Amino acid sequence: MINLPPEVLGVIAIALVYDYVNGVQDSANVVATVISSRAMPPRSALAMAAGAEFIGPLVFGVAIASTIGDRVLASAAMTLEVIAASLLAATVWNAFTWFFGLPSSSSHALIGGIVGAGAAGYGLGAVQPSGLAIVLVALFVSPPLGLMAGFLLTRIILRVGQYLTPQANVWLKRGQWLTAFTLALSHGTNDAQKTMGMIAAALVAGRVLDTFSVPTWVILVSAAAISLGTLTGGYRLIRTLGAKFYKIRPIHGFTSQAASTGVILGAALLGGPVSTTQVVSSTILGAGSAERLSKVRWGVARNIVYAWLLTIPAAAVLGALFYTLFTGLRS
Repeated sequence: MINLPPEVLGVIAIALVYDYVNGVQDSANVVATVISSRAMPPRSALAMAAGAEFIGPLVFGVAIASTIGDRVLASAAMTLEVIAASLLAATVWNAFTWFFGLPSSSSHALIGGIVGAGAAGYGLGAVQPSGLAIVLVALFVSPPLGLMAGFLLTRIILRVGQYLTPQANVWLKRGQWLTAFTLALSHGTNDAQKTMGMIAAALVAGRVLDTFSVPTWVILVSAAAISLGTLTGGYRLIRTLGAKFYKIRPIHGFTSQAASTGVILGAALLGGPVSTTQVVSSTILGAGSAERLSKVRWGVARNIVYAWLLTIPAAAVLGALFYTLFTGLRS
């Protein structure tokens, strides 16, 4: 990071703030069920998750970073102003929804910000359909997959569980130590890469790099920022995800975490950015409905869906506004 132009350093600072807020917001997704089922105390769960969040991006590659930073907008449109406006739009929206305890999607917010800022500066023609398609398919297919995975895994354990003693709950609680760790690992892999992609794009736009690539120091600072955000935690959202849907028991915590890990990590390896919020919420719903449909408080789920649907257009508007502000100040 030595000898970077001031404007590039400014964009990197905004990216790391976005990464930190993402960690604060999404920490609830990672630890809500393990806390609500009393498998781990809150501080221990957050500390474990923060460590796993840091490790994840170092292990599983940068496929998502390339998708976000190099495939959504044409290279000519991925300017420092567009990148900064996108990140600010996503950060403001994430902070807004965090304040009101709504688990909206950081991924949706960033994609909305990129499209809004890019379109404001270079028109909708700057959006690359193939890259945007990868992102949208991943974002909108992953929640149904999470719902089905949570439902099926819970049904399997319930079927097997009829032959087991209550001691099985002890093992399910202990099993959550592993599933919570792997979920945090997959979340760090998925979400920190979005920040990496934006920083790498800023390095190209600022002519620090000739071609798109993700330097090791970018991986490290991105992993550190999301890990720090996770450590500070988001207790408002932990309450929403861990208590308002229904009373979480060890079986729900174990199956929702295991199902979420499979969906998120699989998407990360394929280069498809997904919303951890959506996937985890969906697997929690699937796990509860596998026991009985009336167990789930569907009104709370409906409110979260409204937040999901609103995120992309709201962030797009914010992205366009921030881009207009930046270009106005420059002129």
